[in-house]
Amino acid sequence: MPENYLKHIESTNGLYEIRVKQGNDIFRIFCFFDYGKLIILANGFQKKKQKTPKSEIKRALKIMEEYNYENKKQ
Repeated sequence: MPENYLKHIESTNGLYEIRVKQGNDIFRIFCFFDYGKLIILANGFQKKKQKTPKSEIKRALKIMEEYNYENKKQ
């Protein structure tokens, strides 16, 4: 998939960013893969600045960590 749609977030282990443009608005959705086949959507936001807020990355990493923890218990 082209990087302008799906991009790996640097310095993370498996977190990606989906980029969606609707008119003049740009949205980002963080996601990760479960067993390489299932895409889990974590959180999204409307991007208003060039740089992605660190708080949004932290939120997505926490969701990914919780998801992985719950799946290991099963």
